[in-house]
Amino acid sequence: MRLLPLIGATYFMVAGGPYGLEDIIADAGYGRALLLLLLIPIVWSLPTSLMVGELASALPEEGGYYCWVRRALGSFWGFQEAWLSLAASIFDMAIYPVIFVLYLSRAAPNLTAGYRGTLWALAVVLACAAWNLRGARAVGEGSVAMFAVLLAPFVVLVGAGFWIALFAHTSNPGSTQTLAAHLRQSLTLLRAPVAAPSLAGAVSVALWNYMGWDNASTIAQEVEAPQRNYPRAMLLSAGLVAITYILPLAAVGLAGIPAGQFSTGAWTDAARSIGGTGLFGNGLALAVVLGGMLNGAGMFNALMLSYARVPYALAKDCLLPAFLTRTTRARPTRAPVPWASVLVCAVGWALALRLSFERLISIDLVLYGASLLLEFVALVVLRLREPALPRPFRIPGGLPGAIAAGVGPALLIAFALRAARSERVGPLPALTFAAVVAAAGPLAYLLARLASSSSSSSSSSSSRSTGAR
Repeated sequence: MRLLPLIGATYFMVAGGPYGLEDIIADAGYGRALLLLLLIPIVWSLPTSLMVGELASALPEEGGYYCWVRRALGSFWGFQEAWLSLAASIFDMAIYPVIFVLYLSRAAPNLTAGYRGTLWALAVVLACAAWNLRGARAVGEGSVAMFAVLLAPFVVLVGAGFWIALFAHTSNPGSTQTLAAHLRQSLTLLRAPVAAPSLAGAVSVALWNYMGWDNASTIAQEVEAPQRNYPRAMLLSAGLVAITYILPLAAVGLAGIPAGQFSTGAWTDAARSIGGTGLFGNGLALAVVLGGMLNGAGMFNALMLSYARVPYALAKDCLLPAFLTRTTRARPTRAPVPWASVLVCAVGWALALRLSFERLISIDLVLYGASLLLEFVALVVLRLREPALPRPFRIPGGLPGAIAAGVGPALLIAFALRAARSERVGPLPALTFAAVVAAAGPLAYLLARLASSSSSSSSSSSSRSTGAR
């Protein structure tokens, strides 16, 4: 995988377009939503992408963040890193096929009614599994193509929204206003309050929309010149994500669409409102619907590429069954693809499709946040223990710079924990549920070690018996 496909895959592992911002607008209004989307990349995305750039270029190993934490903190904490990431994936990956079905229902509701919606979601899982079996290069190149197709309608939407903001608003129909007056009136729309503001909810959703930078690290051995390409891909992707979030949101706000109208899937209505009721507006709305379907499929596809390498790396370290180390050769690159891990992950996520996890962003944030903090700890520990480790890219500022990089993400994760204290999963508070999942990690490690020891003993006994005969 070269630089451009790596950027495309990273973009879909994190964002996949402006879809998912709707709840931020509804909770915070346009002005605060724009402020969040401007500040969070600086405090959250930039430090994380810098950390990934340093560690992925220094330790370009298959398994990525699992290998970093294992090397810095030992096998136990490496396993916990993998456990937290894979547990978070159960809550995260169930969302994207649902998004695909949600947008498909906007265009053809009869196709998704009843059980048909589940069948479409399952089709997304199967199609992405087949795509992943073609290898990282195929997924990366497909992500670049989907990026172009998905964002094309938003380019039109942004242009039309800014045109309305500059020339179409008027407080007195039939009168002529100056451009400055048009702009002032448009800017007042961004300050309009929402009926039921929830800044904490908006921050949590914004963090969720900006997380996932470390996911690209797990395919390091399938990336061309990872020492050079990872830092570039992280920084360029961070800029792309911020731009493709901020410009569409600003355009629809300046065009005068009320923030209270936004909920999941509302970009379609925004496109129709800005484009009008004629052929142009209907065509733009349909293009946004197709983009939403690509968003769900593209994010699931790219994240499957990432997560499937973690069980593979664990199995190579004898912490999961050896079956998961089986690979096939992707064409035309002949690069190894861990097909057994891909298929096992696909089955696990398919079984989770009927679970209503799409609202449980807080659980995803807690589990992902804990794994992210372990990565920042590994960054600092490796600076202390292995100062001579070749680092083609390093966070500037020496050891204090490496420590400071983790402060912003840690504070935001703490805020997300506080904001989630009132959410529930059935009878349990969401934080308690997430803590139970995380606490199962040490037990899973113990079982994995016992299984590995038992397997090694059986192999040794078999070898001795063979030698005696």
